[in-house]
Amino acid sequence: MAQLKLAILDDYQGIAPAYFNHLESRVEISSFPETLDPRDPTQHDALVQRLLPFDIILAMRERTPFAAKTIAALPNLKLLLTTGTRNLALDLEAFKRSNVAVAGTEGRPPGVNSTVQHTWALILGLARNIARDDAAVKRGAWQGSLGINLSGKTLGLLGLGKLGSQVGNIGALAFGMKVLAWSTNLTQEKADEQAHAQGLPAGTFAVAASKEEFFAHADIVSVHSVLSDRSRGIVGATEIANMRSSAFIINTSRGPLIEEQALLEALNAGRIRGAALDVFGSEPLPLDSPWRTTPWGQDGRSEVLLSPHMGYGEEELLRGWYRETAENLERWLNGQELLRKLN
Repeated sequence: MAQLKLAILDDYQGIAPAYFNHLESRVEISSFPETLDPRDPTQHDALVQRLLPFDIILAMRERTPFAAKTIAALPNLKLLLTTGTRNLALDLEAFKRSNVAVAGTEGRPPGVNSTVQHTWALILGLARNIARDDAAVKRGAWQGSLGINLSGKTLGLLGLGKLGSQVGNIGALAFGMKVLAWSTNLTQEKADEQAHAQGLPAGTFAVAASKEEFFAHADIVSVHSVLSDRSRGIVGATEIANMRSSAFIINTSRGPLIEEQALLEALNAGRIRGAALDVFGSEPLPLDSPWRTTPWGQDGRSEVLLSPHMGYGEEELLRGWYRETAENLERWLNGQELLRKLN
């Protein structure tokens, strides 16, 4: 019987293979760290050709989408392993129709969520000009910019779920910030429940009376919404125009929540103080993307701080995910029931 084939996708740091070495006698392992975007027809065809021989695919959550068209073009596929407990880039019903089992992982370390920590790294990095000053010192310059004090400023949370409320907790307790929240169905009662879950008194998270009021009053807007058809473009030209000229916007959730062109125009015109982005509509960013090529912070443009979708790029988390997928694959090879099945 032919040896089964495993394709490891989008493992940018080359972490995964070490966790599958003990299965090499049973599975032929190939790694493809360069992402192909199947939303581009040419790249879709290339992705299908790449994956056609494989029985098993390991997908890092939400890096390579698998729509029904892609799944139907992979008749050899028997098992898809994904990191995380939820992967919105997978058409689970299409996998089920094709008799392809899908299983995820847990493995999230306790404590403050990694994306929350990264959100604060971006807020502080932007507020204190860390990247700009680091580059200046390394090229032989010295002070040329001034940071801002966060104490007493208004932190605006667009979305007050688990992540948003953890970000708000840090803002209130660590920096003495006022916390203002808004989402479509958010009430003060729900905001007080989230405050209570964080060990904070009722009223710590104030709910804006309207979306307009939220954007007009926040000094820092931090986006923490789930991407859906309803939330796509929830921050558009109108919302950005309503922001203070001294305000920052931070996005560690999903790129399409913000209308990219509207934000680019505002930043190029210097209409807000700056933006820090960890997520983008197209990932990895194309080399010719204006986010990469524009001289931000010069000639009246706003400051822009970028990171390559690292909100969950935490060593303990990713190593834990890959360890779990390897253990699950071994179970499957041994005829045991998969853990954390998603379909």
